Amino acid sequence: MLKLPFVLAFTAMTAFFWGVYGVVLRFGTAAMDHNSLCAFVGVGLAYFLIAVLVPVALLNRSREVGHWSISGTLLSLFAGSVGALGALGVALALSNGGQAIYVMPIVFGGAPVVNTLLTSWLNKSFSQIKPLFLLGMIMVGLGMVGVLITKPAPKPSANHAASSHAAESDSKKTDAASGSSLSEKVSEAAAEVESKVKAVVEREVHWLYVGLSIAMAVVCWGSYGPFLHLGQGKMGGSRLRPFCCVGIAYFVIAVIVPIVILLSSQAGNSFTLPGMLYSIGAGAAGALGALGIIMAFTYGGKPIFVMPLVFGFAPVINTIASITIDQTFGGITPVFMASILLGILGAVTVLLNAPKVTPHGKPASPATPAVATPAAISPSSSVSPTSATGSAPAVPNPTLPSEPHSEPPHQPPPPNASENS
Repeated sequence: MLKLPFVLAFTAMTAFFWGVYGVVLRFGTAAMDHNSLCAFVGVGLAYFLIAVLVPVALLNRSREVGHWSISGTLLSLFAGSVGALGALGVALALSNGGQAIYVMPIVFGGAPVVNTLLTSWLNKSFSQIKPLFLLGMIMVGLGMVGVLITKPAPKPSANHAASSHAAESDSKKTDAASGSSLSEKVSEAAAEVESKVKAVVEREVHWLYVGLSIAMAVVCWGSYGPFLHLGQGKMGGSRLRPFCCVGIAYFVIAVIVPIVILLSSQAGNSFTLPGMLYSIGAGAAGALGALGIIMAFTYGGKPIFVMPLVFGFAPVINTIASITIDQTFGGITPVFMASILLGILGAVTVLLNAPKVTPHGKPASPATPAVATPAAISPSSSVSPTSATGSAPAVPNPTLPSEPHSEPPHQPPPPNASENS
């Protein structure tokens, strides 16, 4: 049974944590010289702590519904793998010169489409998709793109430049008495920082790699929900077991593989304690978001409307969090607010018009009363011996209309009595 309040609560939980994921991860990458692989390691460690160790401890102490199965384990591992590869695709798109202002709208707009098409294909329910459902998805996508395009620009480069110039002026004032050598060093350091900021903002865009990375993120994140739902179903509706498999997949892809790459390329010296703490916090937000999806599925939610709601509201929360941190409330425009309202209305339309898959067991139920009705029509005929053998529906029916006219209704009991005597 669908318990709508719980489904909506856990869906909102996922949208919130996935919405703040990028904001927290931004601090982690900035503290580690914008090394996406180092930050990715912190994300994988958080998934290992929250999605592996905690579920294993709870499984040993309490009774969990469901059971382990090979197919459910493989499907959940695959779901965790595509989730990790989707996060890696976003990181690769940004590291190859793509800007979040158009990378994230494409990813968050394309992933629900892939999710809906894949879920409809798996459930064979393309005929159940209504025009209003498609309209709701279009509204979510348009509202999401409008939010991310018309959001107040934080302009991090200007803030960093201003802070670097302020630090340079302060250092020049303090170092004027000590000598000109220190002021020259400070100016050189400030020029180096400014050049790095310009290199980050105005770096060359490798459109082929950006496009492939975005496509990778769209396909992987769009496939995450349906395969996770299948894995949970194969495990008897278990919550912790598929979550544990997701954490194992993240640990392999986001921890072991990046560490091997960093060690082989000798680029692992960018690890810092603040950067790792921020990255682990971002990974914890991602893991809690994955847990919210599993809980939404447990209470009857379906991927065909849970995932579009998540991908519809997560970028809105990301934008609000970015505005709060960057203190750019003055840049909010009416188009920005209208885009938020459009996304919310579209998400409600998706929820109310989600395809309802009919169970496969329903068509078999009307056949059983139809088989029993012929026996009920002739209670006076000699049906009791044949019905006991179980062959009454197939053979005696053609002869039943002629027997009541040739023999009285009280004839069959005496032979049975004589046989018994």
